[in-house]
Amino acid sequence: MNYELFIAYLRDVFSFDENSPLLFTQMHFWVFFCIVFAGFALMQKRTHLRNAYLMAVSLLFYYKTSGLFVGLLLLVTCSDFLIAQRIYALKERWKKRLWLTLSVTLDLGILCYFKYSYFFADIIGQIFGIHIEVRNIAAEWFNTATGAPVFSVDRIILPVGISFYTFQVISYTADVYRGLIKPVRNILDFGFYVSFFPQLVAGPIVKASDFIPQLYRRYFLSRRMFGLAIFMILGGLAKKIILSDYLALNFIDRVFANPMLFTGFENLAALFLYSLQVYADFSGYTDIAIGLSLLMSFHLLQNYLYIPLGGNRNITFGTYFWIATLTLSALILSGNIWIAIGALLLALSVILTAWRCPDRRKKIYANLNSMITMLLGGLWHGASLNFLIWGGLNGLGMIVYKFWRDANPWHRAFFTTAVTLGFWMLTIYQPAPLWRVFLCFTAFIAVSAWLRMLNTKWAPFNSRAWAILVTFTFISFTRLFFRSGSNLDPATANEEAWQTASQMITRIGSRWSGNEWEIMCNYRNVFILFLLGMIIHWLPEDWKRRYRLAFAALPLPVMSLVCILAVLIIFQFVSAEMQPFIYFQF
Repeated sequence: MNYELFIAYLRDVFSFDENSPLLFTQMHFWVFFCIVFAGFALMQKRTHLRNAYLMAVSLLFYYKTSGLFVGLLLLVTCSDFLIAQRIYALKERWKKRLWLTLSVTLDLGILCYFKYSYFFADIIGQIFGIHIEVRNIAAEWFNTATGAPVFSVDRIILPVGISFYTFQVISYTADVYRGLIKPVRNILDFGFYVSFFPQLVAGPIVKASDFIPQLYRRYFLSRRMFGLAIFMILGGLAKKIILSDYLALNFIDRVFANPMLFTGFENLAALFLYSLQVYADFSGYTDIAIGLSLLMSFHLLQNYLYIPLGGNRNITFGTYFWIATLTLSALILSGNIWIAIGALLLALSVILTAWRCPDRRKKIYANLNSMITMLLGGLWHGASLNFLIWGGLNGLGMIVYKFWRDANPWHRAFFTTAVTLGFWMLTIYQPAPLWRVFLCFTAFIAVSAWLRMLNTKWAPFNSRAWAILVTFTFISFTRLFFRSGSNLDPATANEEAWQTASQMITRIGSRWSGNEWEIMCNYRNVFILFLLGMIIHWLPEDWKRRYRLAFAALPLPVMSLVCILAVLIIFQFVSAEMQPFIYFQF
């Protein structure tokens, strides 16, 4: 009987259930990993067999997460493997570039189909004044070929992790084109690079020239590496379950679900708490992925993404192309032609200014390309107006900081004062909540600028901590537009996200109730956890390195006891409702 139960449990672990994907926070995953690691230990000395084995289990992992979309992953793997071979074999530069273009077109074409079909349908509908009903053509073809209704044709579902592995294979073909690496000869080795399960569905994106050489290294795991890997896994689980999930379930999700039911203070607090949530969620996943990889003697580096727009030197065709594309996007997403015309005129005036002022040209071009990159980063997360606003605000913040850093202290003080007075006048003649929010923030900056310019004894205003507080406040506000568009159907995301963001701004900018202390007491666990999370995050990096190494140096029995205690504490925060990682949807 026990044997039958065990077999049934294994069948459940290795079969696909859309309501129970393999998540790092589920016991099923750790059973899966223990079995995988046991098999890995048996063949770790035979490199090619090890890579083939890890590719197979990685595909199984992706099947458990996304079902038959594993076929899409195999398609991308095979196409880029063959194209990279062709690029390397050719001698003429233009032929190499042609094949690279084919690779990028195929990869981005697949990504755009699944991620931006509703967006393109809106564009065509707006331009030609027609209504287009999006149907999943790829699903219809597959259903016809198999003779069974495998996929729904009524809507296009975004495969988990498609953005991450798409850029990863583009990184590979681009590195082969540049001559940084030679193409992988064995498709099983390449498949392992593309599908390596710890970082497959939410990153970090690994650069081919950094990871592929590791495919052929001998397995090596020192005592310190083992300890660091365990620490990274436990730390990642704590970030995800204790910080991210608890804050989301007990406060953040409630406020974003219906902002008008909560006070202005609660809406503002939700923004600050969401900044910690999204950091803990993504950082937690990355830490677990790095720890799991380290146990298998693979080192994952920081996220890699490069968009060649000309950098700090010049503007290229790509710059003009993306200006036109983003202007059209602003027109479609906002439905207001004046917004698109304003964006286009602003970009053209910047280019004209750079052309007329050669001494400032490099700086202007660098800022323009930075802004375009941030706007594209917004659209990468989702094809809705709120993501475009989020990316634009981040780009604007970067540019303003650069000018702020190089400006005269008197200019900083007078400029911020003028902007504050402008918003104050707007709140008098048109008392909109948005103007009140901007007034508070610019007044916050103006006071800081004057105190720093006058070189007062107010040390907090001259410290690095003050600069971090100002930046954190700004970034938290921009995430209002990021969070509003998350977890929404792409077909309706634009309207619903903008409505949520507008309601939250209205509540934040309205008169507060005066019972803020009572609210903090009612949600004391949430706010205490937020404070602890921020303190831990702001600890000096040298301190973090020391306690990681101290944990790694513990005797194995002591380390085991610490792990058991940590797991028991983390388990107390586990919720009954499954909380997927935020970046699974991107």
